[in-house]
Amino acid sequence: MARIDIGRTVLGYEEAGEGPAVVLVHAAAADRRMWDHPFAALAERYRVVRYDWRGYGESDDAEGPVAHYRDLLALLDALDIGTAALVGSSMGGAHAVDAALVAPERVGALALVCPGMTGRAWPPDFVEAAQRVVSGAVPPERLAVYRAGNADPDPADVAAMAEAQARFMVVGPDRVPEDLPVEAWEKALMMYRALFQRTWSGPPTEMAWPDPSAGTRLDEIGVPTLVVKGLSDVPQVQDVATQYAEGIPDARLLEMPDTGHLPAVERPEEFTAALSGFLVEHCPR
Repeated sequence: MARIDIGRTVLGYEEAGEGPAVVLVHAAAADRRMWDHPFAALAERYRVVRYDWRGYGESDDAEGPVAHYRDLLALLDALDIGTAALVGSSMGGAHAVDAALVAPERVGALALVCPGMTGRAWPPDFVEAAQRVVSGAVPPERLAVYRAGNADPDPADVAAMAEAQARFMVVGPDRVPEDLPVEAWEKALMMYRALFQRTWSGPPTEMAWPDPSAGTRLDEIGVPTLVVKGLSDVPQVQDVATQYAEGIPDARLLEMPDTGHLPAVERPEEFTAALSGFLVEHCPR
């Protein structure tokens, strides 16, 4: 394990390889382990960095207002990386976009994988579905205690919430866990369990979002951009990918059939091949 002080906090990270820098930004539902396959494969050609967000994995707790996109830029500074290709999954994609808008000179290319978007309100049908998942997994009175932070969560509650959320977000609405490779389902559960154990037992987190939000500024992004959409992902998440693909000038959209919210976990070889092709074209050695 390696840890690095970025001035704002201390992050757990790994790097491998030589060449142009590629930084992998994990999903809110995961940690840096979601990138196992592309991290190893890309290191044959690039200097690849993957890290845990503040409050995740082997990074320090997320105390006080947290701006993950600023942590990302501070990590580039700490590692003496002038310009990098940013590959972001889910809300990691949102943080990569925010970094590109705040410091466009630091970002040479973007790959947004089933991305989220800061400042974008989820439609009521998505919110209602997510609330049903949560309420069915852990009783409301215990969930309120856990969400307040600094709790001692029951391992059974951690496991129940992990499975419910993985079914909802990773598997998708029209599939069952058995539709995923066994190793992908097990990795998703492992990362979700780590997430809820960490966030429920750690200090409460306050997020700091950029203003104005990315949704009104997509036409300002001037770097090559790949948008990946899993066609078995939650429909409202697919809508976000479409917004990026249509709003960022000359963005390339890759649609992956029979793939949910974490293509790098569910279909690692196929995803890595597509990402590698994009990087070879736009981040030559």
